[in-house]
Amino acid sequence: MSAADEETPFLKSFKDPQAVANYLSGPPLFVPGFEALHRMTNVLLAERVPENGRVMVLGAGGGIELRAMAEFAGGWTFEGVDPAGEMLALARVTMGEHANRAELVEGYIGDASEGPFDAAVCLLTLHFLETEERLRTLKEIHRRLKPGAPFIAAHTCLPTDLNARTLWLDRYAAYARAAGAPSEMVAKAREAVGDMSSLYPDNVDAALISEAGFSSVEMFFAALTWRGWISHA
Repeated sequence: MSAADEETPFLKSFKDPQAVANYLSGPPLFVPGFEALHRMTNVLLAERVPENGRVMVLGAGGGIELRAMAEFAGGWTFEGVDPAGEMLALARVTMGEHANRAELVEGYIGDASEGPFDAAVCLLTLHFLETEERLRTLKEIHRRLKPGAPFIAAHTCLPTDLNARTLWLDRYAAYARAAGAPSEMVAKAREAVGDMSSLYPDNVDAALISEAGFSSVEMFFAALTWRGWISHA
């Protein structure tokens, strides 16, 4: 996705002041194991990222994962990239005392610096991209990493079979309701996710990561409709 592309409804929502103000409370209601996902991400990054490592975070708006990584490793610095300036402003607030350790870039992967980075993270983001653009983005991430650097991605996956897809969308909604999300919010989220054409089975995602040049693609996170992988440049 480039800055010149037409904005998706999701991107427009990330530029809505009310949606931005409420963003931080949303992901924990819809992503089972949300905090654990961040903790696992930190542990996996630490296997190879040095104490003074620099990490690129694509889709950094809101700053939740930036804060989690900054609190985990006091020597890491970050480049956070996101197309929504309002969300990047929230990220700076979310990071608090750690904000000076992150350079925040408004834009897409093509607007990121060349690196090379010691690692890259893309959480709850790649599922917005269709196959061709997702592969291009993955290749651009790979190009900016040092050899052997870890890459962690996590996002929504759904089966192609319509009946199975409907069942997992119902489970997605049921979990959010059980977690305390308001019924109206859940209904809107389920409808929006159900309308997305860029949600693929997890084996398709793993294959795209491999095709982009990453090796040792391993799934480390699976929670209802969500999947996460670690791989290396």
